[in-house]
Amino acid sequence: MRPTPTDLEPWARNVLTQRETGSTLSPLTGDASSRRYFRLSIAGDTYILVDAPPATEKNREFVQVQRLLAEAGIRVPAILGVDFERGYMLLDDLGDRLLLPELDDASVEVCYARAFGLLHKLAAISPLDAAWPRYDLALLTEELSRFPAWFVDKLLGIAEPPASWRALESLLLESALEQPEVLVHRDFHSRNLMPQTDGELALIDFQDAVTGPVSYDLVSLLRDCYIRWPSERVEAWALRYLGEAQALGSLTDVSDAQFMRWFDLMGLERHIKVLGTFARLYLRDGKQAYLADMPLVLNYVTEMLAKYSAESTAVAAAAEWFESELMTAVRRQPWGGSV
Repeated sequence: MRPTPTDLEPWARNVLTQRETGSTLSPLTGDASSRRYFRLSIAGDTYILVDAPPATEKNREFVQVQRLLAEAGIRVPAILGVDFERGYMLLDDLGDRLLLPELDDASVEVCYARAFGLLHKLAAISPLDAAWPRYDLALLTEELSRFPAWFVDKLLGIAEPPASWRALESLLLESALEQPEVLVHRDFHSRNLMPQTDGELALIDFQDAVTGPVSYDLVSLLRDCYIRWPSERVEAWALRYLGEAQALGSLTDVSDAQFMRWFDLMGLERHIKVLGTFARLYLRDGKQAYLADMPLVLNYVTEMLAKYSAESTAVAAAAEWFESELMTAVRRQPWGGSV
């Protein structure tokens, strides 16, 4: 672990024009990136300090998206100071609560209703210019490429997927690219939503935002990689979101069946990508905790492959390979016994 930069705290004190000496700097649990977070306590107040190496982290994008979201009325960390050259940021402190541990049968309806409100605000945002990054064919293809490279080959040691798998990928790309586009967070799930004392949900980790498929963030929330709900409940929530969007004047020409197909196939694309991403985080970055999250993601994939196998022989063949060869290898893994 690299040491804390010696000038990080003095930089923050200078931003705050705070000379008091009785301050403390405590490390906080990080995420899947190279960013590191610290809580600075000074003069009775607390702040979040971020050490985000500019060579690897999207600091300018973070600042740009933060402004967009804040202007749209979405609760995000306020940026009190930024040094792009060193990769330092000083943010206000939103607390330690994440939505994930607070979700249960009693709380989920209210929590997801608030999350839907954020999604509708995201969908109403117009990006700054035509050059705003998009979930285009190149980005979607890159994401899907992580699965054969990192999960299939490097983690499981299996040869490249069969041709039927490529046909499945083509189906997923077609479905994603035909959807109406909105501003997409890309990781809109329970670990990036923070309940606040006033009942609002705050949104974090938004620097990768692009314009892309309308169902992407919704499926990230409802088929969360860290918590699972019954499929009937998920479908009801998805259609409730569609109804709310239509009441707001969008997606008015989209049927329930069309939206659910988009939603399901978008989730399948996302979870295939996530398998590759989690494998990469484990193998390349030594983040072993992500292995424990693999079984739920695999269950999502097998569920959707089974649901859409009747739609095409290519999907059925891909599902057969996934179950017979890949899942056999998965169940041999120390982390794969529950799949």
